[in-house]
Amino acid sequence: MDNLTFRHSILLVEGLNVTPQSSYPVFILLLLVYVFIMVSNIGLLILISTEKNLHHPMHFLFCNLPLNDILGTTVILPHLMQDIFRKTSERYITFVECVIQAYFVHVFAVACHYVLMIGLTIRLSHCRYKIENPFCDNASLFKLSCENVVINNVYGLIYTVIVFTLSLGSVFITYVKIAAVCITSKNKALNSKAIKTCSTHIAVYLIMFVSCGTFIFLHRFPEYSDSRKLASIMFHIVPPGLNPLVYGLQTKEIRQKVIQFWLRKKVNP
Repeated sequence: MDNLTFRHSILLVEGLNVTPQSSYPVFILLLLVYVFIMVSNIGLLILISTEKNLHHPMHFLFCNLPLNDILGTTVILPHLMQDIFRKTSERYITFVECVIQAYFVHVFAVACHYVLMIGLTIRLSHCRYKIENPFCDNASLFKLSCENVVINNVYGLIYTVIVFTLSLGSVFITYVKIAAVCITSKNKALNSKAIKTCSTHIAVYLIMFVSCGTFIFLHRFPEYSDSRKLASIMFHIVPPGLNPLVYGLQTKEIRQKVIQFWLRKKVNP
């Protein structure tokens, strides 16, 4: 393979920095997480699609979340687990595959924004070949270029700040209204249910928000690469694993159907 082909068509993905002794435990852990995410999210989709009592607009909206979680996790974990057993110098990916992976990684977050963002990136020529990340994302792609990437950085940071501000603002307003209702209401059962539901929702939201913000901003600081990699992986495995439990089992109708399914299975082995 000549240098020009390698430089422009084949990229080297950094992957996870694990020792040979820890490669198997890390692989097994990621495999168990991936299996759990797939089973729980696919199970939620099958339950909603097959149960006529769950064919309501609210439950169909829930289908979007597991679909998004399945997509966001599948474009990351299988390739990441495969690279664990490869030498660092053999973790290759084509530039086209890297762009596709980066696009679907960001579809997991905000699709319309990253159509433009990926477009701004692939217009750049690239003089480097190493993806300094466990997987391909937009920031890693434009780091391959020796051109001026100020436009990409400014656009990405401005949009990120806007999205984070709007997201935090909407969540804050929503929970203030819920808290106001709980304070004025004398229904203890309703208040208890609201606190239980909101606490789990806010926990998942904070994990997703902090991990996402961490790996986006730490892309600008190479000295914190290990923290950025950990945050990026957490963003793609923790919320997809918790969402079926939080948004699925917290919904009364879905929880009742799951309980009925397990009771039938226990009675009729």
